[in-house]
Amino acid sequence: MTPQTHLREQIARLARLDAATGWVGDLNPTQRAAISYLARANRFSRSPSHLSGYLGTTRGTVSQTLKSLLQKGYVTEQRSETDKRVISFELTDRGQKIAETPTPLDAVLKELSDEDQQSLQHILSRAMRRVLAQNQGPEFGPCRTCVYHSRGEAGSECSLLSVALTKQESDQICFEQVSA
Repeated sequence: MTPQTHLREQIARLARLDAATGWVGDLNPTQRAAISYLARANRFSRSPSHLSGYLGTTRGTVSQTLKSLLQKGYVTEQRSETDKRVISFELTDRGQKIAETPTPLDAVLKELSDEDQQSLQHILSRAMRRVLAQNQGPEFGPCRTCVYHSRGEAGSECSLLSVALTKQESDQICFEQVSA
């Protein structure tokens, strides 16, 4: 077995083990992943198609996932006032509580030194960008690390969408993100 194969298998197994902890109460791992994404996504990135792109799954799977989360009271659905075909989802207080509940992997990662966390973050981010580039997938990174993010006297702004961003939005993930 090559070192690359061994690393890939370790990453895949860790991801499967982490996903298995998503079976909490009335949630399955995909629903838990959707809640996690919605908690981190900015206001422009909470549509079914964006969630589908982020999770790397079909729109049908995402549609059923969101429908279930809506019925269970974890999310609410908002239609755009300018275009009623455009739908986005927001977490309810119940959904936000799930998003803030740490997983066993969170506890393990918290035990790592700051240096190890930063190193692991850098390595995994670089690998993710390369895989996404090969698959022509969107990056979905934090606004503050995007080429379209700018800081001015009045605060942060997305120059692509020509909108002001709050401090919280600058730290959230966006489907339009292009690494600076």
